[in-house]
Amino acid sequence: MAIEVRPATVFEDVKILVGPKRPDATVCWCLSYRIPSKQNVSLRGEERGELVRELVTQDPPPGVVAYDDGEPVGWAAVHPRADTSFARNRRIPHVDDQDAWSVWCLRVRPGHRGKGISHHLLGGAVAMARAYGAPVVEGYPVDNGGHKVDLTMAYVGTRKLFEAAGFTKAADTTSVLNGFPRVLMRLQLE
Repeated sequence: MAIEVRPATVFEDVKILVGPKRPDATVCWCLSYRIPSKQNVSLRGEERGELVRELVTQDPPPGVVAYDDGEPVGWAAVHPRADTSFARNRRIPHVDDQDAWSVWCLRVRPGHRGKGISHHLLGGAVAMARAYGAPVVEGYPVDNGGHKVDLTMAYVGTRKLFEAAGFTKAADTTSVLNGFPRVLMRLQLE
């Protein structure tokens, strides 16, 4: 297995990973933290996909995609925290005034899970942030203590995943997901 992680610039690949089966369905598209809450709630059906189609053309793109032999198998959202709802999130603290980048969603397609792709995605997200000059990268995973996390809530990652990538716990949060506390993990890049 040769996993390659690249910036998310191909709409069809992102659509396979985070888009709905029905184009008119109103699903996340990994926008709920990326855009202001009011805009997120107002976008319906195909409008969500059209916004993502626009985001993948921007510099920087909205995340990274993992490929296994050219097939898109995983997604990670990564962007400057200032451009996300984490900039205003009262449950996720600000540690300092550095221009942190946030990694907030890791998704691996069914049939490809359990192969370490999340590790590749997190590494690729860090590499993209580094390439854009980010001084620090943050994640907000659950601190599940090794307990199983429901797959629908596993998108935030686990503390163990982030620690394996060199991140350290920087702060507690008041956010809870799937019954587990979320922690703020950081990796200093400069």
